[in-house]
Amino acid sequence: MLDPLVLLALAGVGLLAGFVDAIAGGGGMISVPALLSAGLPPVAALATNKMQSVIGTAMAVLTYWRRGFIDVKKLVVAIVLTFAGSALGAFAVKQIDTGLLAVLVPIALIAIAVYFVFAPNLSDADRTARLAFPVFGPVMGFVIGFYDGLFGPGTGSFFTIGFVTLFGFGLTRAAGHTKALNLVSNSAALVVFIFAGDVVWQAAIAMAVGQVAGGYIGARAGIRFGARLIRPLVIVVSIAMALRLLFAG
Repeated sequence: MLDPLVLLALAGVGLLAGFVDAIAGGGGMISVPALLSAGLPPVAALATNKMQSVIGTAMAVLTYWRRGFIDVKKLVVAIVLTFAGSALGAFAVKQIDTGLLAVLVPIALIAIAVYFVFAPNLSDADRTARLAFPVFGPVMGFVIGFYDGLFGPGTGSFFTIGFVTLFGFGLTRAAGHTKALNLVSNSAALVVFIFAGDVVWQAAIAMAVGQVAGGYIGARAGIRFGARLIRPLVIVVSIAMALRLLFAG
C-alpha cells in the first residue's frame, strides 16, 4: 500500500512525463526513476510505467487525431505490423543479448539530435517523400516495433525521424503519427506485463491521472507551436536519452 502523498507525487510526475512524451517521446526517463524511487522493484517499475504511459499516449493520440494530424486509414497495416513486431521483440528479449544495443542506440540518438539541429527546412510543411508509405511505412513499423519490444529507449525519436526523412511528414504530423504507432508498440508489451501480474495498479492509476492531463496538454502544445516546440524538444530528449544509456549504471 503506497502512501497517499507518494501517489500524489506520482500523479504530478505522470503529468510532466505525459507532456514531454506527447511532443517528443522519452517520458519514461522521468517516470521510471520516479517509480523506482517510490520503492517499486525494477520489473514492476517498467510494467507500471508501460501501463500509465499507454493511457497518456492514448490521450495524446486522440488529441492529434481530432485535430486532423493522424490519418488512421493510412496507418492500418503499419499498426498491425508494429504490434506484431513489438510482440516478437518482447518474446525475443530473453533470447538475444541486448548489450550491443546499449552502445549503438546512444550513437543513433545523438545522430538524430545532430540532424534536427543542422537539417534545413524542418517545419510543419510536408515535403516530397523518399519512399512510398503504403509499402515502407509498415516495414518501418515492424522494425521499430520489434526494437521497442526488445529494448525500447528512443523509440519515439526513431519513429519521428523515419516519418520526417523517409516519408516527408511535417513535424507536427510526424509527432501525431509517431504517438499512434508508439501506442501500438507499447500496448503489445503491456499485455505481457499484465498477464505476468507485474503492474502495481495503485501507482499506475495515480500516474495515469496525471498522464491524461499531460498527454492532452502536450499534444495541444505540439499542435499550437508545431516545429518551434517539437524540434528543440526532440533534440533535448534524444541527447538526454543517449547520455542516460551511456552512463547508466
